[in-house]
Amino acid sequence: MRAHIFLCTLASYVQCHLIEAWRPLLFADEERERKATRDPVAPAERSEGALQKVHTKQLDDTSVVHSFRTLLKEMAGIVSNVCRGPALGADAPTFTKTTMPNGKQQQALNLLRSTNV
Repeated sequence: MRAHIFLCTLASYVQCHLIEAWRPLLFADEERERKATRDPVAPAERSEGALQKVHTKQLDDTSVVHSFRTLLKEMAGIVSNVCRGPALGADAPTFTKTTMPNGKQQQALNLLRSTNV
């Protein structure tokens, strides 16, 4: 039971930091300073930038805006495969082949590298 609660808490922590790092690629509002000064009881209002993302479903560079799930699905396209020549048998040496990230994946990886946790 403790391990399950620990893993759920850890997953929530990681998800929170991923969303924070990937705000520019998601439908999320990027203007965080407004949150500190707004009335906590009043309904939250989206910024113009966030509304623009929602209505056009595009970023400033005309690429597609993602939800957290769709961006994770996009990132799942980066894979690492262990390969071996089929004619050489089971004892043949192996090598690892990792796919190259596309533009959106590279942008997401760069945003992750630039965060401090």
